[in-house]
Formats: sequence, structure tokens, C-alpha cells
Amino acid sequence: MSARATTAEPVCTAAEPLLPVLGREVTVPLVTGGEVTYAALDYAASAPALQRVWDDVAAYAPYYGSVHRGAGYLSQLSTDLFENARRTVAGFLGCREGDQVVFTRSTTDSLNLLAAALPAGCQVFVFETEHHASLLPWRDARVTYLDAPRTPAEAVDTLERALADRDPYGPALVCVTGASNVTGELWPVRELAAAAHAHGARIVLDAAQLAPHHPVDVADLDVDWIAFSGHKLYAPFGSGVLAGRADWLRTAEPYLAGGGASRKVSRRADGGVEVEWHQDAARHEAGSPNVIGAYAIASACTALTEAGFDRLVAREQELIDRVRAGLAEVPQVRVLSLFGDDAPRVGVLSFVVDGWNSSHFAAALSAEYGIGVRDGLFCAHPLVRTLLGTDPQDPGECGAPEAAPGERSLNAVRVSFGAGTPDEHVDRFVRAVRELVVEGARWSYRTEDGRCVPDRTAPTGS
Repeated sequence: MSARATTAEPVCTAAEPLLPVLGREVTVPLVTGGEVTYAALDYAASAPALQRVWDDVAAYAPYYGSVHRGAGYLSQLSTDLFENARRTVAGFLGCREGDQVVFTRSTTDSLNLLAAALPAGCQVFVFETEHHASLLPWRDARVTYLDAPRTPAEAVDTLERALADRDPYGPALVCVTGASNVTGELWPVRELAAAAHAHGARIVLDAAQLAPHHPVDVADLDVDWIAFSGHKLYAPFGSGVLAGRADWLRTAEPYLAGGGASRKVSRRADGGVEVEWHQDAARHEAGSPNVIGAYAIASACTALTEAGFDRLVAREQELIDRVRAGLAEVPQVRVLSLFGDDAPRVGVLSFVVDGWNSSHFAAALSAEYGIGVRDGLFCAHPLVRTLLGTDPQDPGECGAPEAAPGERSLNAVRVSFGAGTPDEHVDRFVRAVRELVVEGARWSYRTEDGRCVPDRTAPTGS
């Protein structure tokens, strides 16, 4: 479908979000005719940019210059902005004295960087419930994959037993999410960190889904590192963060070798080169950095802090309650949960609908109601398959449907929202789910390139 921007007022008339986002006035065509303001309910994949972030980046763009290397005014200004962004992020995360903030491309990049910095013989412990960004980077380490727990207490007990029984009893790292990208459920991070440290292990927190919704404090949670992505924190400009203890990062080989990471390079008598690498964050930031991406993250951190997480969390809980209550009225809908219906969560919910392939359902939400959600396995295949009760060995690709409309679905639908979501978007979503289940789709759909799409040549009908 095509989309176009319009200067008309958005259609929502109920409560407005606390933080305006870019694209809130975009309209999209409906396959059944007419247009509607787009309801972006796929925040867990990529949240829209905050209007403030966009404005800050636009204001800086004319002054953009190379950092750390230029003597000119714009280079000096950009260097100050880049390093101030680092300090802003450190403050947002509650980093300890001596912690490093490394700018990366994403959460995935951050965790791969940390994987490359593991000391020799380090064992990694990770639950099967993790996003692939946390599940897969540890290719050169001995990895223990822990079964999905069904309560937070079981998660802590499972980790404690695994750490206590490790052999040899050497360096270890635990990788855990703060909030599930599938169910939205909050994990007992503080308790897991205490368990890790009690058994001589360190812990890295994947906060990609937590940081946009709840305050995250490295020192308070007592985690050793934290990783997150700008594009989920309302700053989609290709940047991420790894923040935390400096020792492993300082002793590891640079993540990328090149300018910026090197402090001094000289020729040796044998004709080779001798390199002295930086000891600070620059060690792992070789090449020209993504200044705009770093500045965008810092802008988003400032905006969220100034808005107040107490207000943001309360507002989001209203939306969560609204969606859950609406879905509960449709008996054909099953919301996926690991810890139970009463578990605290962020604005991320996944569900399946009896009689519907999830790709078909998501396509109908988009084509007939202008609602953007996500269907698939959400780059968390083991977790989704556990929740759906399917064979963990079944094949599948990230986000790709595995059955045609009308066939048994091996994936789910995910709705996610946040600081930029108005009431009207979630109300439209709940109404659309109810109408699709009760009345069926108003259009015919077909599979094209692995996706379920409206059949433009077929007559209307379900």
C-alpha cells in the first residue's frame, strides 16, 4: 500500500499521547475504499521517531561535521555534541563511575561486540525465551540454553542451578531480556543479577523492549552491561548502545580495526606495524561514527526523562488494560503469556485467533482498517513455538508466515504501542479484531512472495 502525508488534523478525538511522534498525521488507503489515519501499532519492531527527536536532528543537520579529527568549528561542535550525547545516555541509564558507553548500530551489534570481548573460557547462559539478538551472538563461547520458565521465581531458580553446576567453575556471562519482545512481560532482572553475582558470573541486560517503556538504572539493577537500540527508543537513525563495565571491553581486541580505535600506529623494524589501541569507548568505535544516530538517542533519552516515566508508565498501562479488556471479550482470541495473565508487562502483546492464519489476520488489519501490526515468530522462534505448543524443530524464518490463509498458523500476531499512541489507535484495533472474528474479512487475500496480501484481481469477500 502507498502512504501519503497530509496536513489534515489526525482523526483521533480521545486522549492524545504524552509525546507526539513523527507521522501521526499520515493517511493510508483502505482496500475497501477511502483513507484513514495510519495506526502504527508495531512499536516493538521500530517505534516512530519522537517529533522532538526529529526537530533536534533537523536543527543540528546544517552544523554536521566530522568528529575527533577536525580543527574547524563544525567539527569541534559535532565532537562536543557526540561526546555530550554519550554523557546524556550514561545519565539516562544510571551508569556507574568508570562505566563505558559505546555507540553501536543496534542491540544486535552491541551484544555481538560483547560476545567478541568475552575472556577466554567464558561460559554463557541464556534462556531460550530470548530474542535472537541475545540468543545467537555467542558463537565462540560455550553456551548453556535454559528452558523457558513459567514464573519469575522459576527463572531465578533455573539460573542459580545452572550457574552452580557449571564445570569448570570459571568466568560466566548471563544474558537476559528486561521485557519480552513477544509477550511484553517483565523479567526479574534485579533478582537474576543477584543470582549471577552470587555465583561469580556477570550479566548483560537486553533492554531493547524495556528502556522505551520503563526507567532503567544500571546501578540499581546491578547489571554489568546494558544493550539497547535507538530505533525502539523513538530515535530510528541507525544507532545503538552498549554500556557498562570497562574491563572486558578494555582488554578485548577492537571490535573493528581502523581509524578512531587506534591511538598510535608506527612501523616496526621488521616492516610491520605496531598499534596502540585506545582504552576508552573509542576502542570499539572505529571509523566515522554515526553522530546523528548518537545525538538522536540522547535527544530521546532527554525527552523521555523530561516527560517523566511515572506518567509514561501510567499512560501505557491504561492502553494495556484497554487492549487486554477488548481482546478478552473475543473468545476466539488467545493472548500468549509465559508468566500468566497477571504478570506486569510493557505495551507488547501477541495473540492467535482460532480459525485464522496470523499473516491473513495481520494483512486484513492493515488493508481494511489501516492498522500496522506484526505477524510471525518475531525473531524469537524457540519462545513463540513454546507458547504455541509447536515442534521446536519446525522450520521458519523471522517474521515469515508458514501457512497460507485458511491453513493452520504456526505464527502469531503482535500488537505494540508506547508513548506516541493515542486512544483511537487501540480502540480501532480492538474493534477491528472483533469485527474480523465475527464478520470475517471483507476482501480476498492471496500469498505473494511469502506474504499474505489483498488480491487486487478478485472480487470482495472473505
